[in-house]
Amino acid sequence: MSDLVCLPISLATAEHYRWGEGCDGWHLVKTPVLSIIQERMPSGAQEVRHYHERAYQFFFVLAGEATLEINGVAHRLQAQQGLAVPPRAVHQLRNESGQELHFTVTSQPPSHGDRILV
Repeated sequence: MSDLVCLPISLATAEHYRWGEGCDGWHLVKTPVLSIIQERMPSGAQEVRHYHERAYQFFFVLAGEATLEINGVAHRLQAQQGLAVPPRAVHQLRNESGQELHFTVTSQPPSHGDRILV
């Protein structure tokens, strides 16, 4: 029997961090093999263009509108839409809308330490 204790998680109990210009992230799942993060991005914010050698990612918009550029092609994602980003695909998530963006990003394996800026 595993000694792993499974407890419900929420934004109130998840590990929080700040990034970029006024963006927030909450680790919903943080293991050596899987990362699920919920993030908040204000209007006009963006992450830096980059890629991951190993991590396969899936971005899913909870509220707002995201622009997810993958290998030079921009995709607009509305609430309840998502898009996968394979390893080595150059990508950048932007909030070009006038409202906050709330989304999740799932990475397998976790993308921390696997980010190459371009």
